[in-house]
Amino acid sequence: MSESIATRRQKIADRHPAWREMTLDAYLASIQGDYAARPLVITDAATLSYAEVDRQSQRIANGLATLGIARGDRVGLLMANYPVAVPLLFGIWRAGAIAVAINTLYNADELRFVLRESGCALLIAMASFGSRRFDAELDAGMPGWRDGNHENLPELKHGLVYDPAAPQDFFDELQDGPPPAHSADPHDPAVIMFTSGTTGAPKGVMQTHDNLLRAAYAGAYHQAFEDGRRAVFSLPLYHGFGLVVGLLSGMIVGGSIVPLLRFDPDALLSASERHHATYLMGVPTMTIAMLEQAKAKAYDLSSLTAVHSAAAPTPSWVWREIKAAFGCEEIFTSYGQTEATATIICTQPGDPIEVVAETQGCIVQAGVAGLPDQNGRIAEFKMIDPETGTDLPPGSAGEICTRGPMNSLGYFRRPDETAKVFLPGGWLRTGDLGQFRADGNLFLTGRSKELYKSRGELVSPKELEQLVTTHPAVAQAFFIGMPDDRWGECGSAWIVLADGLTLTAEELMAWLRSRVAGYKLPRDIWFIDEQDLPKTGTGKVQKNQLKEMGLSRLKSVSGAA
Repeated sequence: MSESIATRRQKIADRHPAWREMTLDAYLASIQGDYAARPLVITDAATLSYAEVDRQSQRIANGLATLGIARGDRVGLLMANYPVAVPLLFGIWRAGAIAVAINTLYNADELRFVLRESGCALLIAMASFGSRRFDAELDAGMPGWRDGNHENLPELKHGLVYDPAAPQDFFDELQDGPPPAHSADPHDPAVIMFTSGTTGAPKGVMQTHDNLLRAAYAGAYHQAFEDGRRAVFSLPLYHGFGLVVGLLSGMIVGGSIVPLLRFDPDALLSASERHHATYLMGVPTMTIAMLEQAKAKAYDLSSLTAVHSAAAPTPSWVWREIKAAFGCEEIFTSYGQTEATATIICTQPGDPIEVVAETQGCIVQAGVAGLPDQNGRIAEFKMIDPETGTDLPPGSAGEICTRGPMNSLGYFRRPDETAKVFLPGGWLRTGDLGQFRADGNLFLTGRSKELYKSRGELVSPKELEQLVTTHPAVAQAFFIGMPDDRWGECGSAWIVLADGLTLTAEELMAWLRSRVAGYKLPRDIWFIDEQDLPKTGTGKVQKNQLKEMGLSRLKSVSGAA
């Protein structure tokens, strides 16, 4: 990359001399004069320019308004990374509505839950993806959903199906009409993104237009995106990594995305070569698989200048492998949280490989989008005692708290849950443990007490424990996160059987597989007698001891092998 970091940042700053609060659809409209003819979405099947995304989003917004969708209404979007997903998002925003980003891995029960929890007035679902027929699943599991006649979803008024094999049918069904009467405000919610919470039930985080636009600008500015940066990824657009770091940050510099429908290391590396991608994004499990693929087959990756691997713990050896295999000048890792919209900590271009391998980086530099009293940083931080909640001296290890313009509005229709996490004074209690080093870089010493990530997705142990204990043979269940060389982290379960009943790990796994998304399945299932559970003096099971027992068991098995 010929231009210096300072030069690239200055070019971004020159185009945005002052922060202008606006909605995301307004931002898309505002950059048409510069980028209308440039590609925004590139796939082997279709390419959409900035102008085409803008036109399609207008058509979609008019159709939504004709259906009665208005400012503040929630529109569920169950969509893989088809090109239409981008104009759909901007069409929802142009209508003044809120896009409810739905995980395409959810099963029928999970889909019903998020639709009910978010009070969607409309669901836009893809007809099929892989082996699943979502239209058939929805018709069978939620009869009447298309006409708003499903008794358990009283707020759902309409349902539309997008069939990638016949895309025009969707637009024909979405009747054209006059533009929406009222647009959104920059501080209105733009997205409700579901995340697992400590109570076990997924909660919908409300991210505003200004949250997302600042996050986009901060991402581009901190990483010093060059003009026209082209990101390739299979990260879903319902996830903050793909949506913000991929799509929205790229728009700050007139860039484009090459979104793949599903993860396949050969397909991703081939797409990087074919479409001359400059920025490769993925969670560590994807990065490791691509490293292995690059060793097995030769690719021309000379266009790549940066790799970003984040959203889960990464084995330290991966970072040097990235540099060797992909030849990139810049390697990034980062830390963020859905409640804080996106990335708030990130390594910087030019950081030594040791910083990337050992830390999550420094507070994101956001220029005009950041806090003036923090020299343009996107947020400020403090550490608190995780038990008492009291502030700790600067430099201490503790639970991370942050505040700034990227803090979301909280959880939709869950004021009590919101109050537990969003504290007085504007502070967000992340639940993660860490410490800032003397050089300003953050290293995490642990995730929140129970939550863990599996394949890049956050998992709530309590949700799974509540489910598993409905099995007649299970008396108690304890799910914990365990380190994994390939995945970074995965789930394991300790099970106490009900008296007199038997159950194998294979039987329980089969029972679970039909009830939860695949990423929630544990890697290991171990059985334990109730009297052998490690407990405190008050009888509380000590999960940290269960984790140590699991590590010992894995070590003994590995040693035996």
